[in-house]
Amino acid sequence: MTRQTWTAFASAIVFVGLAILLVVVPVPFVSWTPGGARNTLGNVGNEPIIKVQGIQTYPTTGQLDMAIISITPADGRLSLPQALLTYWLPRSDTLPRDSVYAPGKSAAQVEAEDADLMETAQDDAVVAALRADDLPVTEMPAIYSVTVGGPAHKLLLPGDLVVSVDGKATPDDEAVADAIRAHRVGEKVRFVVIRDKVQTDVTVTTVESNVQSDVPVVGITLATGYRYDPEISFDLGQQIGGPSAGLVFALAIYDKITDGPLLAGRHLAGTGKITPNGDVQAIGGIQEKVAAAQKSGATAFFVPAVNCRDLEGVHTTMSLIKIATLEDAIKAVQTLNASGDTSALPHC
Repeated sequence: MTRQTWTAFASAIVFVGLAILLVVVPVPFVSWTPGGARNTLGNVGNEPIIKVQGIQTYPTTGQLDMAIISITPADGRLSLPQALLTYWLPRSDTLPRDSVYAPGKSAAQVEAEDADLMETAQDDAVVAALRADDLPVTEMPAIYSVTVGGPAHKLLLPGDLVVSVDGKATPDDEAVADAIRAHRVGEKVRFVVIRDKVQTDVTVTTVESNVQSDVPVVGITLATGYRYDPEISFDLGQQIGGPSAGLVFALAIYDKITDGPLLAGRHLAGTGKITPNGDVQAIGGIQEKVAAAQKSGATAFFVPAVNCRDLEGVHTTMSLIKIATLEDAIKAVQTLNASGDTSALPHC
């Protein structure tokens, strides 16, 4: 074999090796692409995605989609060709991995956090929908988290609503904190909480704070919770995380608990994080969600007002209706029912 042949052979081996490395070696990026859409007024099997009990409900017609993004999972990796392909595909994006997944977090931690965000979105949607229908909702202090191995571990649970401490009513989280601080280290604190709509007595013994000496703590953090009569549950049939379905959840619940089919047979979609007061906040991946909704056949899409700037240059057959509150979305649907014309509505 001549020197030239050996050189060509070696060059081919190097080229093949580099090509293999290009395909198999991961790069520090993740992909965002349009996923599917899920009708929040529909069913999973024989059960509704949103089940409402303990209150009068009414038939609904039409379809109200939550748009879903397909994201490289936390334990997945992209090759360079995959990253480049996603970057050049329309309505898709390639993002630095660290901007999506915080460095050092395991896939299990990311999944748990996404599940928590979805649960919060559902809870906030329920409160916003009930308030939109002028149904009673009472704010109460709630257990937000419990320190594993702390005094309250397995005694108090996240989501417990605090009625009183040591026999004194606690109208807010500051009242709960003051009641705990009134004790000495090693003393018992008597809580009355509402858990799963049942009032329960819980006694927890204080320990000394790791931060301040002689300060009693029970190993909890507090937040604002809500008490209401209806029981509203969610079953999406698959693991979907994040807060961005809050608006469509609230709109779907409102449709179920108010007389007359709000959507009147229309196929609508939307996105947006919602607060318990009904304010609609920004979300990520808006272009991918618009593409997913259009693919599902929606005729109009509710966009958080602050996300409109992210849709510049996007072309779609849907009407992109600008929404700042749940009330805006309800009025927009009512306007469609009255005139069938979207031109009078605010658009992105």
